[in-house]
Amino acid sequence: MGTNSERKTVMEPEDDVPAAAQSSDDTAVCMASVKGLKENWQKWSNEHQEYQRQNPFSHDTRLSVVVPQRGQDDYGRPLQGSMTEQRGKDAHTHISREVQELCEVIRNIGEPRVGDRDGSGSNGTVITVEFGKLFEHYVTISNKLVGILLRARKQRLVDFEGEMLWQGQDDHVVITLLQ
Repeated sequence: MGTNSERKTVMEPEDDVPAAAQSSDDTAVCMASVKGLKENWQKWSNEHQEYQRQNPFSHDTRLSVVVPQRGQDDYGRPLQGSMTEQRGKDAHTHISREVQELCEVIRNIGEPRVGDRDGSGSNGTVITVEFGKLFEHYVTISNKLVGILLRARKQRLVDFEGEMLWQGQDDHVVITLLQ
């Protein structure tokens, strides 16, 4: 902020521009900026209305888009190119890396055993580790061991007995690395 004299010098018209010309220039600049604001607002409003027409959760009763039904390819999936789709892809990549890291840890601390744990009929060598030993080693890497183990079992990379593993209670459950 300046003093009154400083503000007065800023507000005074320039010497080489007539006062009437400067006044119309200020008005034109003001009108142009108001016009730009109005156009930007209208553009945003139109885009938002179109988005709401396509949003199945809006209260707009004039839905112009067909909502995918169960059984269709795009049912339960985010719009292609959306931020939600990108976040899902990033999460999938992150979890895949963690599953691969878990398999590597099992390879490093596990013990090779001969047996038919995977049900494939081949009596090859598999790597096994007890849950307690894996938990103690893996706790320094991640606090999500059980979730990652469940994901690895779903991908048929590991196998173990039971639905869920609990620290202390299931320390002697054998986890077998299948691949």
